[in-house]
Amino acid sequence: MSGGVDSAVAAARAVEAGHDVVGVHLALSRAGGTLRAGSRGCCTIEDAMDARRAADKLGIPFYVWDFSERFRDDVIEDFVSEYRAGRTPNPCMRCNEKIKFAALLERAIELGFDAVCTGHYATLIDTPDGRELHRASDAAKDQSYVLGVLTEAQLAHTYFPLGSTPSKAVVRAEAEERGLSVAQKPDSHDICFIPDGDTRGWLAERVGAETGDILDRSGAVVGRHEGAHAFTVGQRRGLQLGVPASDGKPRFVLEVRPVNNTVVVGPKEALACAEISGDRFTWAGRAPADTTFACHAQIRAHAEPVPAIATLADGVLTVRPDDPFDGVAPGQTAVLYDGTRVIGQFTIARTVSAVAAFGVAERRGFGLGRTGAPASVLPSRDLLPSGRAPSQPRGGCRGPCLSWIRDRARPASRPHPRRSAHRSGRSDRADRRGA
Repeated sequence: MSGGVDSAVAAARAVEAGHDVVGVHLALSRAGGTLRAGSRGCCTIEDAMDARRAADKLGIPFYVWDFSERFRDDVIEDFVSEYRAGRTPNPCMRCNEKIKFAALLERAIELGFDAVCTGHYATLIDTPDGRELHRASDAAKDQSYVLGVLTEAQLAHTYFPLGSTPSKAVVRAEAEERGLSVAQKPDSHDICFIPDGDTRGWLAERVGAETGDILDRSGAVVGRHEGAHAFTVGQRRGLQLGVPASDGKPRFVLEVRPVNNTVVVGPKEALACAEISGDRFTWAGRAPADTTFACHAQIRAHAEPVPAIATLADGVLTVRPDDPFDGVAPGQTAVLYDGTRVIGQFTIARTVSAVAAFGVAERRGFGLGRTGAPASVLPSRDLLPSGRAPSQPRGGCRGPCLSWIRDRARPASRPHPRRSAHRSGRSDRADRRGA
C-alpha cells in the first residue's frame, strides 16, 4: 500500500473478494524525514500514514517493511551507474523487477502468503498455457509496460484488482463511497527518490559535473556542456548551442559519449532508428514458440506500440520495426506485445540508425551487454548510394532510405514484414529531459 488511492481501492476489493489481506507499506527512502510535496515523491512519511489510515478503515493488519537498503543498491545505484555510462535507465522498471515483485514477493511467500496484490492497472488472464499479462481496460492508465519485467513465476503470485476498471474516475468515486481519505489524493509523478524533480542537479552531485564539448555529426564543436550525464538521446531543450544549425532547424541529442565527455547533436530525422537489440531479456509467461515472430514494440511508458519483427539468435533479442522508432536511448526498456498480451521485455543495448550514411546504416553500440561496440558519427550529409538525398517526411526516414537499408540488412530467408500505418506517440517528458 503506497498511500495512494489505487492501492487503497485494490486492497478494499481484495478484502471484498474474501481474501485474507495484510497491508504492507514499503519504506524505501534512507532519509527518515522525507516529506511529500504535492504530486512529487512517494513512499514518504505522509504516504505511510495515508496507507495506515486506509488499512484501519478496511480493518486489515498493516506493517511497514524497510527495503531502503535493497532499494538503494538495486534501484538508486543502478540509476546512477547507468547515467555514468551514458545510458538512460527507467527506475520504475528496476523497482518493479527488484523490489515489488522480487524482494517483497520473496518475503511474502516465505511468510506463507499466496500473492502480492497491487494497484497497478493491468490484467491477468489464466489460459491452458499458463497465466498471461495483458493491458488494462483503461488505455490511459495502462501500466503493463512497467510490469513487462515480470516473469512467469512472478505472474503466478500476483493480483491486480484494478485491471478491468474502465477509468481512474471510477476508482476515485469508489474510494469516496468507501470513506477512504485518499480518494482525491494526487498521483505521484517523476522519480520518487528525486522529489524536487531536479534530476540534473541530483545527478551532478553523485556523478560529478565536468565541462565538455557538444559536437555536430561532422565532429565540429557547436557548444559546451557541464556534464554529459545531463543529456539523453532525443533531448532538445537545455543544449544552449553557440553555433546555429545551417538549416536553422532545432537540433537534438543523437549520442552521449561518457568516455570522452562529449555529446553529439543533429537534426530530428537523424533520430530515426531501424533496429534495436539487447541480451537482457525476460518473458512474461510462456516464451514465444518461434525464434522469429511478429509483435508490437513499445520503447517508453507512454509511447505508441510499433508493429515489428523480433528475432532471437545467439542470446540476443533483435527488433526491427515496420516504421522507425524515434529517438531511442540506450538503457531504455523495450516491451513486446501480441495484441494486448505482454510477450516480454529487454534492455536496449544497441541501435541501428534508419538514416543511411553513404549507403551504410550507422550502428551505435552503447557498451551494454556483449553487443556493445564503439559508436560512429554520421557525416553532415546523409546520402543513398545513388547520391540522392533520402526523403524525410514527418516522423523520420520512411522512404527510399529505409527501404534500401531493409533490402540489404534483411536475411534472404526472412520474408518482408507487412507494413502498416503508424503514428508515433509523444515520449515521456522525463525521457526527453534525462530522467
